[in-house]
Amino acid sequence: MKQNNMLAMILAGGRGSRLHELTNKVAKPAVSYGGKYRIIDFPLSNCANSGINVVGVLTQYESILLNSYVAAGRRWGLDAKESGVFVLPPREKADANLDVYRGTADAISQNIDFIDTYSPDYLLVLSGDHIYKMNYDKMLQAHKDNGADATIAVIEVPMKEASRFGIMNTDEEGRIIEFEEKPEHPKSNLASMGIYIFNWKLLRKKLIADMKDPDSNHDFGKDIIPSLLSDEKKLYAYKFKGYWKDVGTIDSLWEANMDLLSKNNELDLNDPTWKIYTEDATTLPQYIGPDANIRHAFVNQGCVIEGDIQNSVLFTGAKVRKGAKIIDSVLMPGVEVEENAVVTRALVADNVKIGAGAVVGDAKSEHIELISKRVKGVE
Repeated sequence: MKQNNMLAMILAGGRGSRLHELTNKVAKPAVSYGGKYRIIDFPLSNCANSGINVVGVLTQYESILLNSYVAAGRRWGLDAKESGVFVLPPREKADANLDVYRGTADAISQNIDFIDTYSPDYLLVLSGDHIYKMNYDKMLQAHKDNGADATIAVIEVPMKEASRFGIMNTDEEGRIIEFEEKPEHPKSNLASMGIYIFNWKLLRKKLIADMKDPDSNHDFGKDIIPSLLSDEKKLYAYKFKGYWKDVGTIDSLWEANMDLLSKNNELDLNDPTWKIYTEDATTLPQYIGPDANIRHAFVNQGCVIEGDIQNSVLFTGAKVRKGAKIIDSVLMPGVEVEENAVVTRALVADNVKIGAGAVVGDAKSEHIELISKRVKGVE
């Protein structure tokens, strides 16, 4: 693809505390998804497919696994001479006593020197923990066509859910006239996706001023966007049509995996024109035993299936022994379910073992059960 003069920065320092034990030792963007992927694969693949050659990934919380994973830029084709994925953790500087990112805007501010190295005309700011496919080059073209100072990607959400999001109120031409953070009585249903394109020179000035403001939250939604609006800069909304999921809870992560089994799934991971790149795990092919019964499932490489699988997603290396039943569930990498165990409407964390005859999950429960520790079998 053609190269554009836009550099991308992915905010990937999120703790993801609502994912509970899944993020105790792993940053949210590194959480597994879809049988073989990690969440961070999606924004990185979007960048590669959009012709963006330089990507900074800003990490912070439990970043060891994420740093080593992202550093292998070749997975996304971002390892050529003039391209690369650069891991950017917080670092203490001589002129500033900072060793953490204080907010989304501060994370960018602390890396102004890195961005200046490439002298981009435009800066694309992304979140590292959303699942979606998007052509950022089309968003950039809309930004240019509008003569915008900043463009914010938005997605239409049900009006009854709008109060959970940052809402962009626009005029008839799509220019943003007001931004409301989680309004009690929303005026529109255009929710911010946390995807921004800025003219770099303007944003750079704003960030430098923001760093000096002791009352600032150093946040794009709380500080930078409202400041640009008060300065009457030209901010436009870019309406995104397609699949987008913020997997911030166990229920939403389970739902995102289950969405892959829907015949109407908009994500379409089989689309050859917009591939999602990931680590190619070195493992054996899947094995389906003679007594196995599989109906409507994603079964990834390295899996051993000897039991009954129904409407479920099995990640790399999962094992389901004879007589075991997996129903409406997600088994993360390395999960082992012993003979005659039953798993229903559950998300089983990496490498967890469920003992023979054990029963976990509840078909009638409103919420999905997270199984994060070994479950003993029936004696």
